[in-house]
Amino acid sequence: MADHIPFITSKEGADFVKRVYPDSDIVRIPLALDRAGEVCPPLLPATTKVWLHPCVDGMHDPEKRHKTDNWLDFVKDFPHFEKIGTPAYHAKPDAAEVYAFVKAIMDKCATQKPTPAWITVPQLPLVTGSARNIINRALARATGKWKSSSSSFSGRLILPLVLTNQAQTNKKQERTKKVQQAEWCYREAGADGLWVVDASLTDDNGPLTMRKRFRCLIALHEELNDRSLSKIRIAGPYWALNLVLWSRGLVDYPAIGVSSGYQYFLPGGLARSPTARIALPSLRRRVGVGPQLRIWLDAANARLAPSHPAHVEFSEIRKQYTELTGQEQAREQVARFYKEWFNIIAAVPRAGRSMALFQDLSAAFALGRSLPALGAGERAARRPEAVAEPLMLSCL
Repeated sequence: MADHIPFITSKEGADFVKRVYPDSDIVRIPLALDRAGEVCPPLLPATTKVWLHPCVDGMHDPEKRHKTDNWLDFVKDFPHFEKIGTPAYHAKPDAAEVYAFVKAIMDKCATQKPTPAWITVPQLPLVTGSARNIINRALARATGKWKSSSSSFSGRLILPLVLTNQAQTNKKQERTKKVQQAEWCYREAGADGLWVVDASLTDDNGPLTMRKRFRCLIALHEELNDRSLSKIRIAGPYWALNLVLWSRGLVDYPAIGVSSGYQYFLPGGLARSPTARIALPSLRRRVGVGPQLRIWLDAANARLAPSHPAHVEFSEIRKQYTELTGQEQAREQVARFYKEWFNIIAAVPRAGRSMALFQDLSAAFALGRSLPALGAGERAARRPEAVAEPLMLSCL
């Protein structure tokens, strides 16, 4: 089975997994709307295990974020949810109320069919400073109490570290505080695994300043590993930083987006209607579909010999251009490329994967340097090599 963990958020996503990622050992599904029962086993291989996510991180910034009706309908069924999501409550939570909230959620997770192999520990996303330390410790402690008394669940608990801005990792002092908090919550919850993601990171938007951000996130994983906390280590979803961390042996599983994008979106947010984006495989990146892309494909091929693999690739995209402007077709094209890319690196023995990914991204960087700039719609990533460069520099 492959190491990747697809994050499913819809029935369409489950269908993607069955068609493109059928060798996934485990998939993550949100508890909201009881989707585990909707997509497993009808839409997934019978051998696929489920990681169920209770969506408590959707309580982040409740006064500013717009919540979907579905998420509100889901969370309001749990006792004291209004208090748990209120900043004024976080400094002095009531242990009995927190336990009632956690128990209701975890019982619902544990009784889903099929029985989940993993469940996420209820936690709020991290913020700069210590404002949520007490409430997250209370949630972790309540989870540990539930685990010790539960007879309905014998699987694994995964502690989430959901970052919300780069200030939480850019300095060693801040990272140390987050690591210490994670260690405390991990032990109190009786967790078996650790999942880390920066929900504010879009790692394929290109600026070289990403190099520092990548370096600090990598340092966070190294510092967490120094504590020898976790039996199960997960990172992402991202576009490729998850692959960098996995290839370097800093995590065991790269989480990947399926139909929801290659970034982590907190539960309960309003659905987005992004422009269709397709993969340019030889450049290891995505680009928006539009008139400027057709012009660029022709200009790029004018600089390449007809026998060059990228020339063949760009010509094929040009032929399929009209079809690829459709959102579903574009998503499938990206997903199939991503799976092929993962398989290339996975085929290399573990000790050589970081070098293999470095060489893979170096080839994309070198090709990109020889090509004209993309259209203005790519903003800071107009240079074709802009996505590959900071990732390449983070591999070793």
